[in-house]
Amino acid sequence: MITPPDIVPAGIEHLDALAPLLDGYRVFYGQPSAPEACREFLDDRLRRKDSTILLARRAQQALGFAQLYPLFSTVQLGPAWLLNDLYVAPDDRRSGVGSALLEAVREFGVAQGAVRMTLATSVDNHPAKKLYERHGWRLNSTFDHYRLDFV
Repeated sequence: MITPPDIVPAGIEHLDALAPLLDGYRVFYGQPSAPEACREFLDDRLRRKDSTILLARRAQQALGFAQLYPLFSTVQLGPAWLLNDLYVAPDDRRSGVGSALLEAVREFGVAQGAVRMTLATSVDNHPAKKLYERHGWRLNSTFDHYRLDFV
């Protein structure tokens, strides 16, 4: 049996462990590898405290992460969170790391008094979609989501 990972709130002291995971996440989504830019991006997020990053690790080895950004719901008059990034290193997939991160995300949202959490994934990311649905996430069929790109 595989030992469940520890999930900890990431701080500056985890930057060296997080940066390669973020780089892997970006490469997964078709971006070129940019380890130093990933490190700088995470350093900004952690120092400014404008996101919450949950780090999954086992025996001090980084396995994956979830990054959440705060939002607000005007309709529901309360805080909401965007699960912007969820990534598990390829060698650690199908070992419970993604499930552990999603459970930690749920617990975080409840502790924050959130009215909801949202996420987006690629339409062809079927393994992730199955994982989300197993954890109670539902596909939004009420709203069309648009975006305006500047880069």
